Amino acid sequence: MEVSFVLGNGFQPVSCLSTTRPAKNSKHITATTFATPPPPPPPQRVATRVPPNGTEKHSGAPRNPTNVTRNLPKNLSASRKARESAITDIQDSTELASALSRSGEVLKAQDLNIVLRHFGKLNRWKDLSQLFNWMRQHGKTNIASYSSYIKFVGRDSNATKAVEIYNSIKDDSTKTNVSVCNSTLYCLIKSGKFESGLKLFNQMKQAGLVPDIVTYSTLLSGCTKVKGGYIKAMELVQEIKCRSLQMDTVIYGTLISVCASNNQREEADKYFNEMKSEGHSPNVFHYSSLLNAYAIDGSYKKADALIEEMRSAGIELNKIILTTQLKVYVKGGLFDKSRELLDQLQALGYAEDEMPYCLLMDGLAKSGKVPEAKSLFDEMKQKEVKNDGFSYSIMISALCRSGLIEEAKQLACEFETKYDKYDVVILNSMLCAYCRSGEMENVMKTMKKMDESSISPDWNTFHILIKYFCKEKLYLLAYRTMVDMHKKGHQLEEDLCVFLIHHLGKTGAHAEAFSVYSMLKYSKRTINKTLHEKILHTLLAGGLFKDAYVLVKDNAKYISESAIRKFTTTFMRKGNINLINDVIKSIHSSSYKIDQDIFHMAISRYIEQPEKKELLLHLLQWMRGQGYPVDSSTRNLILENAELFGRNSITEILSKHYAASKRF
Repeated sequence: MEVSFVLGNGFQPVSCLSTTRPAKNSKHITATTFATPPPPPPPQRVATRVPPNGTEKHSGAPRNPTNVTRNLPKNLSASRKARESAITDIQDSTELASALSRSGEVLKAQDLNIVLRHFGKLNRWKDLSQLFNWMRQHGKTNIASYSSYIKFVGRDSNATKAVEIYNSIKDDSTKTNVSVCNSTLYCLIKSGKFESGLKLFNQMKQAGLVPDIVTYSTLLSGCTKVKGGYIKAMELVQEIKCRSLQMDTVIYGTLISVCASNNQREEADKYFNEMKSEGHSPNVFHYSSLLNAYAIDGSYKKADALIEEMRSAGIELNKIILTTQLKVYVKGGLFDKSRELLDQLQALGYAEDEMPYCLLMDGLAKSGKVPEAKSLFDEMKQKEVKNDGFSYSIMISALCRSGLIEEAKQLACEFETKYDKYDVVILNSMLCAYCRSGEMENVMKTMKKMDESSISPDWNTFHILIKYFCKEKLYLLAYRTMVDMHKKGHQLEEDLCVFLIHHLGKTGAHAEAFSVYSMLKYSKRTINKTLHEKILHTLLAGGLFKDAYVLVKDNAKYISESAIRKFTTTFMRKGNINLINDVIKSIHSSSYKIDQDIFHMAISRYIEQPEKKELLLHLLQWMRGQGYPVDSSTRNLILENAELFGRNSITEILSKHYAASKRF
C-alpha cells in the first residue's frame, strides 16, 4: 500500500469548537491513525455563555458541568437553595426517573442544562438522553439545551440521532439559531458525513440561518478529508467574504491544512502569508500544516526556511514539527539529511515509535533502495522500537514489488507469530505476499483473520484477491469477489475488468462477463469504447441476444458496421421473434442501412409462425414508410404463404410496395 495513504499529507483536524487543547510539546503520536502526527490544535475561540433564556449566540460547544455550590452567593434565598438541592439530587441519583419526578419540577431550563452538561462530561449517555427527553416533555428546554444535547450526541458518534433531534425542533427561531445549527453540523462533520453536512447547511440557510465564523470553521475542517475538498473550501471562503466575516487564525490554520491535504502547496503558502500580512501571528499549528504542504513535492528549501523562522520566533521544534520536516526531506530524496534528522529525533526521545522510521523506510523502498530500507527495518527491530505493523506493511509491500516473494512471505509469517493485532493495511500486505507466492491456504487464513477481527476490506484488498484468483484461473471466484467489491462501493479498475471479461467469456461464463461489463459501465466513469464491441461478441457467443440488443441500442455508434451486421443477422435467426421489429428499427435509427437479406430472414421467421401475422404486417408497412423495397425473392416467399396471413391484406400491402418502388 502507498505510504502516502498510510502516513497522510495533513493533520487530523481538531474541531475549532473544542474547549480544551493538548499540551504544547506533547510527545505522543497515535500510530493507529494512519497519518503523519497531527499539528497541535488551532487557537480556540472562547464560547459566549448562553444566558438563562438561551437567546444569545453560542459557539455550540458544551461547557464543563458546574458544581452548583461553587460560585453561589452566601445569602441564598430559599428558592435558590431548593434548586441547588434539586440539581444535586438529580446529578447524584442512581434512579434518574425517580429523581426527576421528585426534584425536576422546581428546576428551570437553565438549571437542568447544568445537569445535562454534567451527564455529558461523564459520558452518561443513557442518563443524558433520558434527561433531555424529560425536559422536552415538560417544556423545560431552551436554545442552550438543544445546542448542548446535540453536541454531546455527536461526541457519542451518533450523527443520525443528532440530525433527528434537530429536525424534530418545531420552533423556527430555535431551529435557525446559530448555536444549535453549529452543534448539528459539528456532529455530521465529526462523523465524516461532510456531504450531508453541506446539504443540511444549505437547508438551514434557506430556513433563515445566519452563519457565523464558527459555522464556516466547522465546515472547512471537513474539507480536509473529502475528495475535491479544496474546491469546496474555496466556495466556503467566498461565502465568508460575501458575508463580511473576519477570517481569524483558526480559519487560516484550517485553510492551510485543507490545501496540504489536497496537494495545493502554493495555495497553502498564499494563505500563510496572507494571514501574517493581516497581523495574525502563526503558531505551531500553522507552521506544521505548512510543512505538510511542503512535503507534497519535497520543497525542502522552503521547509528549512520555515524552520529557521520558527526558531527566530522562539517556537520550540517539537516532535510533530521535526517528524514533518523528516517527511519533507524524504519526499525530496534527501536520504542522508533524513538519516541525520532521524538520529536527532532518536536523541531527543522522539523516535520511540515506528512512525519516523516508516517515513524514511518507505521513501528508500520506493526509490529502489530496498536493501537500505531493510537495514533500517532491522535496526528498528534491534532497538525494540514500538511497532504497530506499519513498518512490516511497508517492507512486505516493498519486497513484493521487488520480486522478493519468499522474503516477503517470511516477513508476513514473522508478523503473525510475533503480533496479535491487525488492521487492513498489514493484512493487505500479508495478502499480497501470500498471493504472490501462491499460498492459497494462507490467503484464506488471512481473510478469516480479517473477518474475525471485524476489519472491512478496502479497495486494495479486493484488487489483490481478484488479481490472485485470475492468476490461479479461478475466474468465477474472481467474479464473485468483484461483485462484492462493487456492492461495497469501490471503483472498479478497467484493465482488470477487461481481463476478467475476456476469460469469463472464454470459459463460457457469458452472463457473468456481461455483469462485469455492466458494473464497469455504470460505475460513473468513461470506459474504453472498444469494450462495447468486445462484450457484444461475448453475448452473441453465449446466446444472450436480448442483452446484446440492449447493448447495441445504447452503444451503436461505438460498434463497427461488421459487428452490427453480425448481431443483426444472428438475432434474425435466433433472437426473440417478438423483438425482431424493434431490433430492425433500432439498427435503422443508428444510421445503418439494412440489407434485403435481413428483411428476408425476418419475414421467414414470421412465416414459420403464422400467429405472428400482425408483426409481419407491421414490418411490411414500416418498410414502405422508410423507403425499403421488398425484393423479388422475399415477395415470392410472402405470396407463396399469403393464405396464412390473409391474401387480401398481403396483396394490398405488396401492391403499395410496388407502387412506392416505381416512384423511387
